[in-house]
Amino acid sequence: SSAEFSDASAEVFADRTEGGSRPTTRPRWASRYARFLVLSDAVVAALAAATALLLRFGGAGGTYAWVTVAFPALWVLSLALCRCYEPRFLAEGTEEFRRVVEAAVRVVAGLALFAWAFDVPFSRGYAGLALLATVAGSLTVRALARLHLVRLRRAGRASHRVLVVGGARSAVEVARGLVGTPGRGFKVVGLLTDDGIAAADPAVAPVVGSLSDVHDALAVHRIDTLLVVPSAGFEARDLRRLSWELEDSDVDLVVSPNLTDIAGPRIHLRPVAGLPLLHVDKPEFSGVRRLAKAAFDRVVAALALVVLLPVFVVVAALVRLDSPGPAFFRQQRVGRGGSPFTLWKFRSMHVEAEHGLVDLLDQNVHDEGPLFKMRRDPRVTRVGRLLRRTSLDELPQLVNVLRGEMSLVGPRPPLPREVDQYGSHVRRRLLVRPGLTGVWQVSGRSDLSWEESVRLDLHYVENWTLWFDLSILFRTVRAVTRARGAY
Repeated sequence: SSAEFSDASAEVFADRTEGGSRPTTRPRWASRYARFLVLSDAVVAALAAATALLLRFGGAGGTYAWVTVAFPALWVLSLALCRCYEPRFLAEGTEEFRRVVEAAVRVVAGLALFAWAFDVPFSRGYAGLALLATVAGSLTVRALARLHLVRLRRAGRASHRVLVVGGARSAVEVARGLVGTPGRGFKVVGLLTDDGIAAADPAVAPVVGSLSDVHDALAVHRIDTLLVVPSAGFEARDLRRLSWELEDSDVDLVVSPNLTDIAGPRIHLRPVAGLPLLHVDKPEFSGVRRLAKAAFDRVVAALALVVLLPVFVVVAALVRLDSPGPAFFRQQRVGRGGSPFTLWKFRSMHVEAEHGLVDLLDQNVHDEGPLFKMRRDPRVTRVGRLLRRTSLDELPQLVNVLRGEMSLVGPRPPLPREVDQYGSHVRRRLLVRPGLTGVWQVSGRSDLSWEESVRLDLHYVENWTLWFDLSILFRTVRAVTRARGAY
């Protein structure tokens, strides 16, 4: 109960004010990872500055030789000021990269201010070369290190140990999301629920106590991240006391609002009268950003069609040689606003495949929903299996992107018979153009359940950004290489 938690928290706070100290729980992997980044950033900055000195002054730059010596320390200091070495930002992808760029901007601003204040002439060529090379090097090192760290996390290592505290249903829901994405680095050690009993799915994480057991659970389970979810027995004063308790520890306090599938770009903190209110922006289905997305789609599609023309010729020839029939397969799909369009693909099945679908419906791998998929579909040709495994059969959809019927990134383009079975909330997938790739493509493709594919598509529809699109395009390359769920 709230009273029990308040009493327990008050005892902990009292211990702190009387001089008690809590042990640090900073993960060792985080410290090693941060030290590696500090060293690599210093080395990258030293090499970049030395190269700029050599190219700009032939290696003898006088004052710039001293600048070259000091530059690595300046770069590491700027990164530290931008909090690039804090555990919560390590391997966080876009946010981590953004902070590196912010550090570079601070260095530029600092050098410019110094040169102006003391009337010191400064070589823009030297500074530009050194900074561009340093930023590129630091970003590259972080990208490679992040790939290695994600592999470790998927193997159950190098993760934050998380304790979820709050209402039973909310705790299980949040824990299930974290368990399903091990690459994000959050290992749910246990749950502390308002009644201290297991909720819907104890297999997700064990319930290790009630709200009043926070203090003991942090020490026993070596927790470094405490995640608080909504609970009727957890009031504002309880959260405030909990934050006081954690001040002398390395335990991160994270609070989950009662909002699901709403991403960060749509959520803004608005302090009003001392209250941290969350402002939730409306989804963007039109406007300048949509025009920019459409222009980007068509330019990239046009360039890709030109570059991939030899691949089209080879694949088309292989399809024709493997089985009788046309090289391309055309099918009616449903696009934005429910408008039908003709989707193009390389043919991966026998010509009469559509007529044999009825006899195979009982072998659908999806127990629910209108989507039909089977692992060893007899209608798929030999070349078709290769095309599906490598996703080469999808390339002709670049024509649909060029014509404005599809986007490079978006929800899966549905069949009319699938749309006929959509519920009202699922029809929100039709608010945007379907995509050549999407969140479903990089999250398992055909291995996903119908419910999960709908959730991912709706998440994209309501939270898309151009940066999100670019990240999905990059992740698609890895998904295609792994061929997971491609059949």
